[in-house]
Amino acid sequence: MIVVTGGAGFIGSALTWRLNREGIEDICLVDRLGKGEKWKNLVKLKYREYYHKDEFLRLIKENAVPFSVEAVVHLGACSNTMEKDADYLWENNVRYSQYLARWALDRGVRFIYASSAATYGDGRKGFSDRDEITRTLKPINMYGYSKQVFDLWVLEQGLIQSVVGIKFFNVFGPNEYHKGEMRSVVHKAVGQILSEGKVKLFRSYRADYADGGQMRDFVYVKDCVNVLIWLLENQRVTGIFNLGTGKARTWNDLAFAIFSALEREPVIEYVDMPPGLEKQYQYFTEAQMEKLRETGCPLSFFSLEEAVHDYVRCYLVTDDPYLGGENTHQ
Repeated sequence: MIVVTGGAGFIGSALTWRLNREGIEDICLVDRLGKGEKWKNLVKLKYREYYHKDEFLRLIKENAVPFSVEAVVHLGACSNTMEKDADYLWENNVRYSQYLARWALDRGVRFIYASSAATYGDGRKGFSDRDEITRTLKPINMYGYSKQVFDLWVLEQGLIQSVVGIKFFNVFGPNEYHKGEMRSVVHKAVGQILSEGKVKLFRSYRADYADGGQMRDFVYVKDCVNVLIWLLENQRVTGIFNLGTGKARTWNDLAFAIFSALEREPVIEYVDMPPGLEKQYQYFTEAQMEKLRETGCPLSFFSLEEAVHDYVRCYLVTDDPYLGGENTHQ
């Protein structure tokens, strides 16, 4: 059985879709569905078991997981970069991860977990995923810090030769719809364009970046799950790695790609950032991908324009925006 925590979430459900395409259905999903629409990500997927995250943690602590586990892909976390409850982030993103990692490693189970590019803070130290750099990073929000704490725990406990951590950059794509304000700008922008005829982007507060000229390493979720599949298949590979395209693009580039996919002329309005965001805002992110490339991982990515076109045309302007095959929960 492959356990995917955050299995009903954005990347977790996309990974399950990709596993299904490989003919793999022996999957246990772990998540917290709550009262929102996250459950819709599950409708088309094929999997054997589902557990609430608290129940699965109880089973781990009691050594009572009722099936054999071959791998754990730990994608479950609070990913809200504006979350203010530090105690909640610590318990959910740090302690839960530690329990799960120890349980998996004590049983020789492959353990892959999600870190984040938010660990790089304001980017002044660059975006190298070398371990000596990871130890020096200073995140600028509590979400990034919670991910950094777990990365440091992996290093300090000497687990770096036994696990894989993935620092996801700006991931976008199908099945992110439940994420509210944490949805990608692609998804938000399509709604804005269809209702108002324009896209709203944050204006710049720095002279060295034009409005909309702030840059991000945008990476399509389909490319991310291809890498995760390769890491599941290549268990010799361990370490903490970046996962982006390795090429930063501007928010204006992204907006132009969205308008192009919708076959409309670009209309962009630059707006103020919400209070409190200005001091936490990253003006540039770009994944250094050499470390993952050195493992032999085949890194082939959609271009920004290709990814946006696929997402918009195949999902966002259709009647059925979700990834998956037939509705078969076994």
